[in-house]
Amino acid sequence: MSDRYDVIVIGAGHNGLTTAALLAKRGRKVLVLERRDHVGGLAAGEEFHPGYRTAGVLHDSTRVRRWVVDELGLQGHGLEFRKEQVPTLLPQLEGDGLLLHRNPEEAEEEIGRRSQEDARRYREFRTFLRRITPTFRGLADRPPPDLFETGLGDLVGLGRAALSVRLLGKKDMMEVLRITPMCIADWLNEWFESDLLKAGLAGSALDGCFAGPWSPGTTTNFLWMESLVAEPVAGGSPALVDALEKAAMASGVEIRCGAPVQEITVDDGKVSGVVIRGGERLEATAVAASCDPRHLFLDLMPSVYLSAKLEHDISVVRARGTTAIVNLALTDYPEFSCRPGLQPENICIGETTDELERAFDPVKYRQFSRRPALDIQVPTIEKPALAPAGHHVFSVSVHCAPYDLEDSWSEATNEDLYRVVVDRLAEYAPGVGDAIAGHQVLSPLDLESTYGVSGGQLFHGEHATDQLVVRPAPGCTGYRTPFEGLFLCGSGSHPGGGITCAPGALAARRILKG
Repeated sequence: MSDRYDVIVIGAGHNGLTTAALLAKRGRKVLVLERRDHVGGLAAGEEFHPGYRTAGVLHDSTRVRRWVVDELGLQGHGLEFRKEQVPTLLPQLEGDGLLLHRNPEEAEEEIGRRSQEDARRYREFRTFLRRITPTFRGLADRPPPDLFETGLGDLVGLGRAALSVRLLGKKDMMEVLRITPMCIADWLNEWFESDLLKAGLAGSALDGCFAGPWSPGTTTNFLWMESLVAEPVAGGSPALVDALEKAAMASGVEIRCGAPVQEITVDDGKVSGVVIRGGERLEATAVAASCDPRHLFLDLMPSVYLSAKLEHDISVVRARGTTAIVNLALTDYPEFSCRPGLQPENICIGETTDELERAFDPVKYRQFSRRPALDIQVPTIEKPALAPAGHHVFSVSVHCAPYDLEDSWSEATNEDLYRVVVDRLAEYAPGVGDAIAGHQVLSPLDLESTYGVSGGQLFHGEHATDQLVVRPAPGCTGYRTPFEGLFLCGSGSHPGGGITCAPGALAARRILKG
């Protein structure tokens, strides 16, 4: 086995695999190094209790970019998309809740039972989002222009970005400019009467944020996240990882698991390779890091090479994890009181935007919420084989639970959070406690130690207006870094976090330019 490569990719998550597969397809000799004993990172399905498996920590596959799938021919490696979006149950303590569809025609009857005006406005709301979607997708599917060192290519990029916004038309352009600084609660209040509908829509505005629905700028994240949604991957994130791994290996990518990188090597001012655990040195013309930028620069890059400015810029990137994961192994599907007999695949618990805000409030004081907002996925509805016959898995994303908990995370605090989550869920599904065969709690601290995400931040840096425009920091936009031969290819770079494959694919294009 040769120890000289064209490109070494750090991390075998979905972005790292995407970068590696695209580079190898263009003839580059590529090695992927993964610290864990299997590929997939946050997208990997894992057994958490004997016989029960999750569909990944990041289980939402609706934002996977179709152009990446086509470019890699992932359908030829078994990847398929589901034909339609999956609705989300928004349960209520009093009332029958709301089964929310994205498609306004499908949503009309459910919303109309509460408010005919909201049903009409929901059609207008989705129509507005469809009109602006091409602009936001265009921005997300292109490398970001360099706002600090503008050459001809960057000026063209700036021109394209400006033109895409102008093509919205005067009315929509002015509306986008008006609403992007707003908090999502205020904007949704302009549209709808139903508190439950507003709370259900607000969730995507808070993904990857240190924010509640009354925080300024959360409408920007909502527009960004909503504009990327399409059909989900059949089999979820693990199926995507499987197809990416097969595509990478078919193109000649070498993947080494259980090989954590300990240091980036630099010779004559240029990155020359890496040192892995045990002291083995591997040489490469370029290194692409899908790990988060804080880990890359503050842990792996020898400090002697970091300028004071770069060290400062990276150290102030906000990466405050506020989400914990609680996985439940269930012997049966617990019945939701508001919808007897319904077994939804997605459930969001939080009935008003004020309730979501109150769930966030304790995080500011380094406490976790005693009445958290819950985002629940039940992967066994689509894939029953993830649990024993007739059993189910509830993967619960718990908002809000801070990384820097005042009392510190421990087995005791993890179990305290577990009891809080079960009690909260039992308010809506009273039989859940009797159906639990086992559970797993992953605090933000556990997520950091298990998956290597600094601060337990699942998007490698918070989604906020300033950290979406310049990502991760000045001097490191556009996948380049101040070090010749070192590139970023993970969620800490444009266009941000979640299961999209876009950062990995756009980084590969940049690396191929040399």
